[in-house]
Amino acid sequence: MAYVIVWEFVVHAATRSEFEALYGPQGVWAKLFASSPSFLGTRLLRETRDSSRYLTLDRWQDRDVYEDFLRRHLSEYRDLDARCSSLTLRESPLGCFEEVE
Repeated sequence: MAYVIVWEFVVHAATRSEFEALYGPQGVWAKLFASSPSFLGTRLLRETRDSSRYLTLDRWQDRDVYEDFLRRHLSEYRDLDARCSSLTLRESPLGCFEEVE
């Protein structure tokens, strides 16, 4: 059963392609997370009626490995978050979920 972290982003029109490149499955966030063998992948979803709105779904083996990853990589996480903050108008955590089989 995977542990999934969901974020919502509202992105500046001028930075959508850069946002998609950085936050997509092959982007810098996924590469940072992939340093953990417990990371299962990222999905990037774009709203069909409002192309400035996105969701990310970051999948991990379980909550403990995700929280351990954050503790060990907090500095890198914060640096990357600061680097990417100019791309968005708003970002909001929507929650953490467990996949149901």
